[in-house]
Amino acid sequence: QIEVQAEASFQKHKPTKLFIFGDSYVDTGNTIKNNSFSWKEPYGITFPGKPAGRFSDGKVFTDFIAKYLGLKSPVPYNLREMMANNNLEYGINFAVGGTGVFDTEIKPNMTTQIDFFEEIIKDKVYNASDLTNSLAYVSVAGNDYNYYLATHTNDSISGILPFILLVVNQTANNLIRIHKLGVKKIAVGMLQPIGCLPLITSQSSFQKCNDTINILVDLHNALLTQTITKLNQEGHNGDSTFLTLNLFDSFNSVLGHHKTYNKNNNKALIPCCVGISQEYVCGSVENNVKKYNVCENPKKAFFWDLFHPTQAGWHAVYKNLQSMGDLRQLRF
Repeated sequence: QIEVQAEASFQKHKPTKLFIFGDSYVDTGNTIKNNSFSWKEPYGITFPGKPAGRFSDGKVFTDFIAKYLGLKSPVPYNLREMMANNNLEYGINFAVGGTGVFDTEIKPNMTTQIDFFEEIIKDKVYNASDLTNSLAYVSVAGNDYNYYLATHTNDSISGILPFILLVVNQTANNLIRIHKLGVKKIAVGMLQPIGCLPLITSQSSFQKCNDTINILVDLHNALLTQTITKLNQEGHNGDSTFLTLNLFDSFNSVLGHHKTYNKNNNKALIPCCVGISQEYVCGSVENNVKKYNVCENPKKAFFWDLFHPTQAGWHAVYKNLQSMGDLRQLRF
């Protein structure tokens, strides 16, 4: 009898700490205030009611992962000194909007984010048992590809193939390094369909996704999945240390089959907050005049701006991942 109960409670064991690495899909306040839109109106209008460094009208993916694990959203690394009693008991968020596996226009890249994590461990903020009972989540590579496409405009599309290999290999090295620092489980998000981001679909007046770009995303995801499988096989410890969350299918599923978004044509791809013309973006202000428009109801929009989902969008993706059973792997 006792054994059975122990077994049942063991299966329900959840990570007690969450460490986040990556980009704006999971950043909850690490960008520098004076040069990021995430700290300007209308960001944060849904939650917490004012701009707070999240690239959305409200909560981002981190908040939903934390909620699933029964944790509070981990404190942003750059704000840890300012937070009430340095509340690091739920983990730390190192993610910075705009960053990548490699250098983009914004730093720190993922290697440096892990350096910060290593310093925190050296400072004995967390002990070995804390780390063993923790989960790391990595959201990365979208900015690497955006940056590559922006800086290699003359390349043929096949020119990006060696770069995909570099990105996936570097991601794998990063995951291994986090594991070596003592974290038991590390999940990495597959790339979302970048060809469906409003930045790209604006070229078709938000009517259709760019299939060519999504094929490249497919390649990245296939290679990432293969690499993760290999890492787990090399681990030989029977349980999966490295996991993927299928954001690609999840985004596609929500965008394609959601009654809220698909009432007439494909409203799903239209962002809630856009600049009044091409030279402006969500949050642009010139001489104290707003140069953007916000939709009437962000709850009915999937995309918030040219890159990021709304809180409602993230919630739909989260619910979809839950129904696919993807989130169950996050528990030990």
